[in-house]
Amino acid sequence: MKHPLRDTAESQRRITRRGLILGGGQIGFMGLLALRMRYMQVEQADEFRLLAEENRISIRLITPARGRIFDRNGAVIAQNSPSYRINMVREQAGDVDNIIARLARLVELDADELERARRELRDLRGDTEVTIADRVSWEDISRVAVNAPALPGVTPEVGLSRHYPAGADYAHIVGYVGPVSDRDLENIDAPDQLLLIPRFQIGKIGVEAKLEDVLRGKAGTKRVEVNASGRVMRELDRQEGQAGADVQLTLDNELQSYVHARLAGESAAAVVIDCETGDLLACASTPGFDPNLFVRGISVADYKALLDNEFRPLPNKAVQGVYPPGSTFKMVTALAALEDGQLDAGDTVPCRGFIKVSNRRFHCWKRAGHGNVNLLRSLRESCDVFYYEMALRTGIEKISAMARRLGLGQVYDLPMTSVAKGLAPTKEWKEAAKGEEWVIGDSVNSAIGQGFVLASPLQLAVMIARISTGRSVMPRLVKSIDGIEQPLGTGEDMGLNPNNLQQVRNAMFEVSNNRRGTAYRSRIIEDAYRMAGKTGTSQVRNITAAERARGVTQNSDLPWERRDHALFVDFAPFDNPRVAVAVVVEHGGGGSVAAAPIARDITLQALYGEDPPLDAYPAADRDSIREQQEKLRRDRPASGTDENDRA
Repeated sequence: MKHPLRDTAESQRRITRRGLILGGGQIGFMGLLALRMRYMQVEQADEFRLLAEENRISIRLITPARGRIFDRNGAVIAQNSPSYRINMVREQAGDVDNIIARLARLVELDADELERARRELRDLRGDTEVTIADRVSWEDISRVAVNAPALPGVTPEVGLSRHYPAGADYAHIVGYVGPVSDRDLENIDAPDQLLLIPRFQIGKIGVEAKLEDVLRGKAGTKRVEVNASGRVMRELDRQEGQAGADVQLTLDNELQSYVHARLAGESAAAVVIDCETGDLLACASTPGFDPNLFVRGISVADYKALLDNEFRPLPNKAVQGVYPPGSTFKMVTALAALEDGQLDAGDTVPCRGFIKVSNRRFHCWKRAGHGNVNLLRSLRESCDVFYYEMALRTGIEKISAMARRLGLGQVYDLPMTSVAKGLAPTKEWKEAAKGEEWVIGDSVNSAIGQGFVLASPLQLAVMIARISTGRSVMPRLVKSIDGIEQPLGTGEDMGLNPNNLQQVRNAMFEVSNNRRGTAYRSRIIEDAYRMAGKTGTSQVRNITAAERARGVTQNSDLPWERRDHALFVDFAPFDNPRVAVAVVVEHGGGGSVAAAPIARDITLQALYGEDPPLDAYPAADRDSIREQQEKLRRDRPASGTDENDRA
């Protein structure tokens, strides 16, 4: 049957419309697809290129060289030594256990270090470099480099490790570095990204810790290209960081080494101050410890040995240790009485061996007494009763005020750990600290440096520097930072009566140079270097009335920990003070026996800058001094440095 022509035409029109609609839709879709492709290829090209590059380019921090530390003459105290290590990045390694197993066939891996590395690989971000083996040999590094294709994500690296050439000599002052701990991070508000690098090391104690921000430096960055297996193909570019600043201390390497050696065998401390500038020339505490042990992480056995040592090698006794200053405090009491008008040069006080205060006897060290005593003789022979009387006349408030004026009872702003404040007690202090009223017996005890009075060897050295110069000398430890000189500690005039100061100095001169002086046996013979000093003995136990009645037990008959502390302070030369010295020997017994000879030897060493000639010593001591000098030269580490060890 034939369709009418009109029906055929209508069908063709319908087909044409459908074709046009379908074709238009296809053309529209293709247009949209083309526009999207253009947008992605042109408009978003940079973004996709960056994403692609991030898949093959790794940006890593470059650890800066830590600033070095030098002595006042440029000898190295802390330096950086090359150290080879092997690192791994987890996301580039893939099967971490498999890669570690391969690595173990090439390099001997420490079990504890490997366990720590596994924890870090598990807990830290996948793109973080983790040290698998530290301080490996060059041969180990070479084997890893040759086998790099089979060790994806593993990178041999040359870094820097801290080293302390002088060992124990500076351990308490400079301190040491160690890996950043969680506690370290908790104490920092906004940690530097460097601190988040596993096992990155920062200062833990001493100068290393206190000047951490100065010594650390600023990190650099490098971009490296890695292949699909995580192997580093090439370094694309590098932006160097900024090395830490070099720090020069005021300490003298030769003198510091000598002092440390001279104190060997004792639980002791000594401080030497330049009277003109306030520079700390030596600051030693014994026994010491090797700070290099802490850099990699000290063993449990080594650390336990330090903790169990009854001589306490870890604390810095020179600035942390506080002791009753004993008779070295008598200059404070004398100056307080002189300045207050309670004492004149000609005044005398009768000493019968004791004084009775509030129905209690306060004894002099000399049981029979000294007879009539003036200021000069009271210091020369260290009469206690004279100073009991000065305490009754002057009062504790003025004595403590003088103590603070002379440098006791205050914290010095030095880059060392736990610098002690000590104590110059007052009535208000006792009420607040003890909940008790001050009694007259407290003043009497304080007048001779016992009771509540406490001072560190550093503070005693400052006290003597101020007495010898009349200026408020301030101790200085940092000489310069990156070559920039730091402020001196010369100090202003204290405003004390010059005549009063000179009377005290003259009496101190008698202590060391008069036959009846308590330190006469430890005098300096060389006229140009004569010293003025003061012995001190501070009790660590109470002496009962019963013990006094039967005779006070000699220190040598007591256990070591119950013996008195021995102290000595001095300045020299007497006519032109250059150095002030303080020595404390824990449980050493008498100051004249244990501390004075050490202080005399240190003073001479500081003045001469080398082993002093034997004729500077009393004739009776010269043979023993010769033997001592020879022994100390043998025992002291070589202190000479080549040009590479100089600033």
